[in-house]
Amino acid sequence: MRTPTIAGPLSGALPAREHLPVDSAGRPVLDVVIPVYNEEKDLEPCVRRLHEHLLRTFPYDFRITVADNASTDSTPEVAAGLAADVPEVRAVRLEQKGRGRALRTVWSDSDAPVLAYMDVDLSTDLNALLPLVAPLISGHSDLAIGSRLARSSRVVRGPKREFISRAYNLILRGSLAARFSDAQCGFKAIRRDVAERLLPMVEDTGWFFDTELLVLAERAGLRIHEVPVDWVDDPDSTVHIVSTATDDLKGVWRVGRALATGSLPLDRLARPFGDDPRDRELTDVPGGLARQLVGFCVVGVLSTLFYLALYSLFRLGVGPQLANAGALLVSAVANTAANRRLTFGVRGRDRAVRHQAQGLVVFAIGLALTSGSLAALGAATGNPAHSTELVVLVVANLAATVLRFLLFRLWVFPQRSPARHDPRDDR
Repeated sequence: MRTPTIAGPLSGALPAREHLPVDSAGRPVLDVVIPVYNEEKDLEPCVRRLHEHLLRTFPYDFRITVADNASTDSTPEVAAGLAADVPEVRAVRLEQKGRGRALRTVWSDSDAPVLAYMDVDLSTDLNALLPLVAPLISGHSDLAIGSRLARSSRVVRGPKREFISRAYNLILRGSLAARFSDAQCGFKAIRRDVAERLLPMVEDTGWFFDTELLVLAERAGLRIHEVPVDWVDDPDSTVHIVSTATDDLKGVWRVGRALATGSLPLDRLARPFGDDPRDRELTDVPGGLARQLVGFCVVGVLSTLFYLALYSLFRLGVGPQLANAGALLVSAVANTAANRRLTFGVRGRDRAVRHQAQGLVVFAIGLALTSGSLAALGAATGNPAHSTELVVLVVANLAATVLRFLLFRLWVFPQRSPARHDPRDDR
């Protein structure tokens, strides 16, 4: 059975964020999904409590969707009874397990502009629901998550789950450079226009679905709003911690590899700058300079250490000029590849050979500067000490680094403005 995906155009980038329409007759603004598996006891009180809360506090039309993950008890009958009794409730039955599969299926079929989900135990205080979805309705953010790890959150749970949660988020920060604070809190929302582009890229159908969704959104530059929540652990939770953790680590490896190889079309999720029409007319404005400088400096420091280590190794067998050329050549190839991916965000294999060729031209300029510095040092001192050579090379490389960044930014990886539509072309 193939996993359904949201139908719709996937070409081009996302439009600028706008306030969502909230006066569409007969269509809910919010669709809250509750994925369940064998929850015959907790389902009805959960849904009725959520329904009462939304009637009392949510100012727009809404829907509650119970997504049954192949339950083997009477959960389907309870869900069907709720759908028949409460107009704002519907029930969906899936014949395969998997929280991610349930969310993908229901979100793909929903007509609501804001899609959310929460766990059936309602561990999260429902007062956080309106703050969760408000930034999505207003057009400020693309996704929103509840965070149990924010400083102002109040959480009641055992030390074991607390340790696992914090360790998992540390793993995400260290391996995937994630900046969001809580990947697995069962309290999230997403705009439908974002889900149309993002869901087809998410492969996981289980518990890692949330993490993969957030990592890809963050890497694409989408805005993720975090809401501190009050949360009380459910002692009767049926989640199997060991198997879930194993699957999550496999997912981290898979997503990390996909990001490293640039195989994901994250450019489909790009947003234009601002929501003012004048912002959309801006052309030839360099963007991301501060981020590029930071990335270039990090790559540069690592490349310099790599270069110096190679030079010292090569110097054991050859003269200073050959050692410098060999070390600079190897480190230049690695430097170009790292800057291509990490600093300037170029993904995939398109023009990779051309970029390396241009990088070698930049390398030749650096070689001329450093070799010239060594030649000048040799002419001045005759037989300089190895430590003196290293100092001269560091200084020469600093000068070459400034020039390398400018050449990379303006020539090798120039920022291209998207083609603008000229109304005269339609005449």
